[in-house]
Amino acid sequence: MKRTLFSVALVGIGVAALGGFENGDGVPQPPAKEWARRNDALTRARVFRPEPFDAASIDFAADPNRGVIDPSLTSCRYKPDEVSGTTPKFDCELPSGEKIKVKYGGSHEIPSEAAATRLLHALGFGADRVSRVEMVRCYGCPFQPFHMRALLEMLNLDAYFDKRIDYSAHRDFTRVSVERNLDGEAIEAGDERGWAFHELDKIDPSRGGATRAEVDALRLMAIFLHHWDNKSSNQRLTCAGATTPDCAHPLAMIQDVGSEFGPKKVDLDNWRSMPVWRDASRCLVSMKHLPYSGGTFEDTAISEEGRRLLASRLRQLSLKQIETLFMSAGLEDVPQWAAVFQDRVREIADRPACPATTKAAS
Repeated sequence: MKRTLFSVALVGIGVAALGGFENGDGVPQPPAKEWARRNDALTRARVFRPEPFDAASIDFAADPNRGVIDPSLTSCRYKPDEVSGTTPKFDCELPSGEKIKVKYGGSHEIPSEAAATRLLHALGFGADRVSRVEMVRCYGCPFQPFHMRALLEMLNLDAYFDKRIDYSAHRDFTRVSVERNLDGEAIEAGDERGWAFHELDKIDPSRGGATRAEVDALRLMAIFLHHWDNKSSNQRLTCAGATTPDCAHPLAMIQDVGSEFGPKKVDLDNWRSMPVWRDASRCLVSMKHLPYSGGTFEDTAISEEGRRLLASRLRQLSLKQIETLFMSAGLEDVPQWAAVFQDRVREIADRPACPATTKAAS
């Protein structure tokens, strides 16, 4: 009983300490030279991976971390780091030295990330690799690592704690998710992380960046998923296979999809009730009705080419594939989830052509 009360108190203190993290990035402007380099990389960014799209080969039941993560029992070594967000999670190091992120505590972000990352990857976008794991054995993990870490940081005791971690002891976390980053080096500037949706207009196809159709397909995909938690740090600009920010074609990707299918994180009724289009006659999309009034996502008129690009890929997914996607994510009511998915695809695919447009609309 005492331990339970302590857990509740610890969670409350941790959430209070983290209260401001979800309300924007709040980071200082980076040095001018680094910022210019990052912006130059963004102009050359692509939004699709270079591999060809093949719907018939998609298997949503396949573990994206197969051969690296054991879905029954994965052991790792606690890697203390600064806390962020509000969902219980911690970083851990595999015996190979690779860092993984573990989310625990029955969060709805676990099925959201499992489904959204697999869908984004299957459609050709960038996505991290998320596995559902029955048990993670963490050597050195404290009790309630996320909230304990938040409390230690608030009290400025984190450095003292880090020197006294007992790596001979372990804690087990059941029914968790394990995330591995897509291979590549993140392109950052100072404390600035990721990119905002209103910056997508900076991408220049004349410099090898994504076309307007491809960028609009990404925007429309964000609407399809309800990616309302889109502060800059929840997207990433990455240089796949390179270690410098000067790669020819960086990849602009969504990296945090824990709040999708909602907006209340895998909320079937809300996902069903909210249409894709704000104004179907103009192919206008909006997130103003979602939390934070859309965040960095500005009202945008989707081009016909962008609509057709995403529609052509979504409509090639079979009912069996869609049901497997939600089943593999651990969701209940799979037939209902698949039906809403197909309804949203039809909103995009089975409609008149979008009117000609040259830029975002308000």
